[in-house]
Formats: sequence, C-alpha cells, structure tokens
Amino acid sequence: MRYSQYFLPTLKETPGDAEVISHQLMARAGMIRKVAAGIYDYLPLGLRVIRKVENIIREEMNRAGAIEILMPAVSPADLWQQSGRWQEYGKELLRLKDRKDTEFCIGPTHEEVVTEIVRGTVNSYRQLPLNLYQIQTKFRDEIRPRFGLMRGREFIMKDAYSFDIDDAAADISYDRMYQAYRRIFKRCGLDFRAVEADSGAIGGSFSHEFMVLAETGEDAIVSCDTCEYAANVEKAELRAPAGSAPAPSQPLAKVETPNLKSIEDVSAFLKEAPGKMIKTLVLQADNDEVVAVLLRGDRTLNEIKLCNFLGCNHLQLADEAVVQKVTGAPSGFSGPIGLTCRVLADQEVATMSDFGLGANEANYHLTGANYGRDFQVEAFVDLRQATAGDSCPRCDGKLEAWRGIEVGHVFKLGTKYSDSMHAVVLDDQGKERPLVMGCYGIGVGRAAAASIEQNHDENGIVWPMPLAPFQVIVTMLNPNDEAVFAAGENLYQELLEKGIEVLLDDRDERPGSKFKDADLLGIPLRVNVGARGLKEQSFELQERRSGERIMLPIEGAGAKIVAQVRAALDAG
Repeated sequence: MRYSQYFLPTLKETPGDAEVISHQLMARAGMIRKVAAGIYDYLPLGLRVIRKVENIIREEMNRAGAIEILMPAVSPADLWQQSGRWQEYGKELLRLKDRKDTEFCIGPTHEEVVTEIVRGTVNSYRQLPLNLYQIQTKFRDEIRPRFGLMRGREFIMKDAYSFDIDDAAADISYDRMYQAYRRIFKRCGLDFRAVEADSGAIGGSFSHEFMVLAETGEDAIVSCDTCEYAANVEKAELRAPAGSAPAPSQPLAKVETPNLKSIEDVSAFLKEAPGKMIKTLVLQADNDEVVAVLLRGDRTLNEIKLCNFLGCNHLQLADEAVVQKVTGAPSGFSGPIGLTCRVLADQEVATMSDFGLGANEANYHLTGANYGRDFQVEAFVDLRQATAGDSCPRCDGKLEAWRGIEVGHVFKLGTKYSDSMHAVVLDDQGKERPLVMGCYGIGVGRAAAASIEQNHDENGIVWPMPLAPFQVIVTMLNPNDEAVFAAGENLYQELLEKGIEVLLDDRDERPGSKFKDADLLGIPLRVNVGARGLKEQSFELQERRSGERIMLPIEGAGAKIVAQVRAALDAG
C-alpha cells in the first residue's frame, strides 16, 4: 500500500475526550473516529488491526472444533421474555419497536437466539457436543461510555456457545475453549492472566476472565506468586486465618467520640491502628432484608461475595432511617451489640480480640470489645476483598495485585437458558434432558486497544508483529531522487511478492515528519531508503520496539526482512 494513496488521517493533537492512551493513540494514528458517545468508525488502519485479531480468533476457534455462524443483530422480545431477561437485563438493553409495534432489542449477547437455533434443530445426544460461534457487532447502552474501544456502546465481539448432554461433557467443552483462549491471546502477543470471576448477569456456575495486564486497567485482580491461581478481586477466595482469637484482656468501655464517624478518624482519636477496629456496615438487599456485616477496619467489603451468600442480586448501604431503626443511632456509630437484624462477620474477625467498634449511640464508640463475651454473630464468612499480601487459597504462596483489562470471558452456563426455553434432547435412554450450555466471549476491538495499553511509548504505538496493521514500512527519505525512488519501489515490490504486508511512504514530506508518523503508527520494522545509504549499497533497518538500527546490504535485504518478520510471527 502506498502512503500517498492510502486513507490515513492522522492527528497532531489528541482529542479532548480521549482519557486513556489507547483511545488517544488510536485517534491520532487515524484508526478510529468518534460518531457518537461510545460509537466509532473503524478507519482503514484500525480495521486492518481488527481483522488481524478476528483472523487469529477464527483460526483458534475452528481448531477447537467450533463452527462459525452469523446471527442477526436485532432480536425479538419474545425470545428474551422466554429466558426471563427482558425484564432482568436493565437499561443497557437497547429496546425498539417496528412499524407493527412489535418489540425488539439490539443484541448485547446472543444466548437466546442461539438457544432458539439449537432447540429447533438438535434433538438427539448423538448430535452433541456442538459449539457455534460468530464474530458480530453488539450494542450495550452503557450509562457512561468512555475510553474509546475499551468501553464503547457498539462493539465487535466473538461469542461462542457450547451445548452438551451433561455436566461432565460441558466441562470438556469449557476446557477446550479455555485452552483456545490462552492460545488466542498468546498469539496476539498479549501479557495476560486467566482469572476466576463472577458470572454476573449472564448467569452460570463458574467462569474465567482473561485479563490483559495494564496500569490503566479498570479491573483489580490478584494472582499467586507461586502457583497459577488468579482471580478478579470480586471473586478471589481468601483462606480463613489460622488459629483463634487471644483471650480478652480488656474490659468493655464506652468512649465519647464527638462527631467522629469514620474508621480513620475514630482510630486516630483512640490512638489505635485501623486494623484494631471493627466496622459495622448495615446493608439492605433487593428483597428488603437488612443485614449487618462486620469487617476489620482496614478491609473492604466484597459485595458480590455477600450477595452470593445471601442469595440476592443487589445490595446497598441502608438509608439513615433504617440504620436508626436497627441500631438506635445515626450512621457512623453502628456496632453489633444488641442489633435486631442478622449479623454476619468476615472470617478474619474470629481471630481478633480487644477491638474497638460502634456503641450504637450517637457520638460514642466502645473499646476492649470481644466476640463471644460481648456479642454473637450468625456466621463467619469470607466477605472481604482480597489484597496484595493475602495468603493464596490454593497453596502457601502470597497474592500479588494487578490492574487488568478484560478482553475475554468464558462461562459455564449450565441449564439456565435450556430450562427456561425448553431446549432439550433425547439421551441414550430415550429420555428428555436439558442441554448443558457454555458461552465464551472476546471483545475484538477491546483486545486491539488493550494491546496498545501494553505496547506504547512516548512516540506512539509499538505493535506486536501479529497485530500490526502493516509489518514493514519502507520510508523513501527523498522520493524525488530517482535512485531513492527506484530502490524503494524495488524493495516494496519484492516484499509484496513474498507476502509481507508493507506500507510504502512515498510522500513528499520531510524525513523527520515521516519518522514521527512511522513511530506513531507503531509498525514493527522501518526501512529507510536514502541517498547516503545507497552510496554504500545499503538500507537502514530500524526496529520500532528496541529502536535498534542496522545497515542491510541491498543485496539480500528483502530476504533478511522477510525472515525477521516470519520469526517474529512464529514467536507469537
């Protein structure tokens, strides 16, 4: 491709709404353009990267035995009503009506549609296992779209759905997809972790998220420094501390703490570390149940763990009236003694003694409190969010903390959709059995953006070879020089003939401007063709990542460049 004839509208200035580096660089490099909030055009350079990601996904999905289909973007409400998600999904589901007043939605995901396909065509266990996938545009009406392709409303997604006769077979399908995802992200050149995760609105018994490690990641994850355990902090298990609480050594005492409500303020006033305090959170579930939760003062409640324990979907801090009714005091002074609601405690509380907590009286806290002697709890449960330094739940290692960008998610769905939509097959005994499903998604654009978050410097993008829009850029330092033009053209044609994706910078621009554009675009290899080099019968080859420059003799230069590209692809 000739730069002078290509549509590559780069920008010198960063768009004002571009907050993260991938959004900034994709806009500046002429890869995307904003149409509306969370909706983007994919320009030629960006589309080339998207297609690279799609091709890797397609090859690995096919290799894993999945079969490609294409489902409609628009789904009838009837299917979503059958699954129960029409009412459950919320405002992210973009709903619309046609001229006959029939309700539809633009699919954010396609469990209902694919289940409809299978229940109408698969009726025997002999037709299983089956895994169908597509690469298609989705729409989720995010309340706050941001970060370019990282959190858009319209996006390209690969979604796959497996169907099996029982749980054992479904586990095999799940593992096949899990391994395929590992190959996909490795081939994309991404540094990632597969982490245990909560299944959320999709449902299912367990799931893994594939997280690209990046400082700008929205998700907090932990991984063991010894074994392969990794999890989203929302899902991360914590081992119960060893041992029991020391015997009480202090009497229970009430201390006036005027207008001091936060753990930080109270612990400073009492001259105690926050870790020697207990905070009591009064929460209300979506079924209106009120529960008090006890945590060490320097810990954070994991609401998903609590929801799972209570069997509810949502929790919120109780309003002031509820807190006053349950504790007899305003917020900030709550404690477990004498409460009229359920009281749960994080398992860490069981090992503490002589701690401070709220007195359930305005402007007062207690010191020297102890579980058993002064109050009881219904249960000790793993309720807190994991942090760096916690013990691994699988081995004797310690957890490390990371930021991650979710680029893929695999779920074991079980029979959530096949039960509600009556997708059944006959087993080998002639009895009806609901299909056991799994679903597996990859954000195609997000994977490309995540690669930039991991691979950039102060000058622009640094693409890994497998995702680069072009593998080589041949830069004519002075295309008006006949010898330079001829040498650049010959190398360009040779590389094209050998299957190399090459961009020929034949523009009549200053060399410095061309170099800046090449660095911004992030093409892995740049070949500079100039009059000085030609006098020495050589080209200058520069690697984008390392910045290393070497002089290549013109004779055999093409073959060496081809070998370097192929070696980089094989390494991925």
